[in-house]
Amino acid sequence: MKISPPSEETSEFSLKSIPGDYGLPFFGAIRDRLDYFYNQGRDEFFSTRVQKYESTIFKTNMPPGPFIAKNPKVIAVLDAVSFPVLFDTSKVEKFNVLDGTFFPSVSFTGGYRACAYLDPSEPKHTSLKSFFMSTLASKHNDFIPLFRASLSKLFINIEDEIVSQKKANFNKPSEAMSFDFVFRLFGDKDSSDTKVGSEGPAIVNKWLALQLAPLATLGLPKYFKYLEDIFLRTFPLPFIFVKSDYIKLYDAFYASSSSVLDKAESLGIKRDEACHNLVFLAGFNAFGGMKAWFPTLIKWVGTAGEKLHGQLANEIRTVVKEEGGVTFQALDKMILTKSVVFEALRIEPPVPFQYGKARDNIVVHSHDAAFEIKKGEMIFGYQPFATKDPRIFYDPEEFVGHRFVGDGEKLLRYVYWSNGRETEDPTAENKQCPGKDLVLLLSRVLLVEFFLRYDTFTVKTASALALGSTVTFTSLIKAKST
Repeated sequence: MKISPPSEETSEFSLKSIPGDYGLPFFGAIRDRLDYFYNQGRDEFFSTRVQKYESTIFKTNMPPGPFIAKNPKVIAVLDAVSFPVLFDTSKVEKFNVLDGTFFPSVSFTGGYRACAYLDPSEPKHTSLKSFFMSTLASKHNDFIPLFRASLSKLFINIEDEIVSQKKANFNKPSEAMSFDFVFRLFGDKDSSDTKVGSEGPAIVNKWLALQLAPLATLGLPKYFKYLEDIFLRTFPLPFIFVKSDYIKLYDAFYASSSSVLDKAESLGIKRDEACHNLVFLAGFNAFGGMKAWFPTLIKWVGTAGEKLHGQLANEIRTVVKEEGGVTFQALDKMILTKSVVFEALRIEPPVPFQYGKARDNIVVHSHDAAFEIKKGEMIFGYQPFATKDPRIFYDPEEFVGHRFVGDGEKLLRYVYWSNGRETEDPTAENKQCPGKDLVLLLSRVLLVEFFLRYDTFTVKTASALALGSTVTFTSLIKAKST
């Protein structure tokens, strides 16, 4: 069964009033926050409102609310047609909206607003993003060999744990591997040779947790919900708890990334500001994304079953043999492998939220209606609802590994995961992730290295994390040739 994507041209719908309500001041935001975290949970929070208002565009409050966020009111856009308004920087402003309706202290980023918090209209955004893209371009030839070396250590650790424990957790060694790769990519040396030592993942996790605590839950029993809610969302957790660790991390990057920081200075960026932005790029964007994304990818491929594993192994081994190794050209020929990565990104995007403030009064369309959003109103998008839009994708809740093979490639424009469409590219003038292509590359290399080494595997998963899942290997069947 195929579903024909709708036209996204301006419709003739007459304007409708946006349904929904914010409730009473203060109490309405608390009500919605408790529903979001505890009474309903994230997906049910949105789905019940879609059903109630019979609309994928509606008013609601988003966490954290009082007292951390002065204004929790948003216009939610939850379908594939309305969601892309959040990518159009001519219509929406991205000033300090990375984390939604609140902005963490700049103490966490050395007193600077990191590039991710800047609007493209700010000159510093262009210079910093140009610096990031130039740095990544200069490292192009290092991506594959460096990541393959990091993966070898990962697989050895997993195999050793399976032998001793009959099972192996993927998350912890994956985090160690991810930090090792990121630091070596930007720092040209192993983090263990710096003051950070083996503490890198723990330091970054702590730094991330303190910034994002108002958007998280600790997973405690429900009878602790009010206590947890007060603790996490009354006042921001202070930088002082991670200050010494952050300084250690900053110093390690500063000492190890001379060539990268020299490039920044040649572009007119102060060296210390460039380094704080480099730490943010490496820690928040790269490591933080990989921390959530790699277990997610393994989860979906693992639960897809042995038939898909056999198809992937056959494609990967055939192409690698024909091409004489794991090269950019070889990866580009692995059609099913690429589709599987896109499908995992579609069904569970690593960053599920997008925000932006309307620059002026704008009209936003859903499949069936048109609504006016006023200047200054916050627009919020929950990505998994847009990328699982049943009006676009057949069996949207099912993981279909071959979904984007052949004619299915036409649907890639509805895969939103990097603050943009999959069919678009990051530039210095937009807010799409500068490392978008690197994420795709590393995801494919992970699968390639995996299926060169193993025939099939089984996993046990648990959604115990704020983003992503906990993944445990319960079996690994080595390839017969190894």
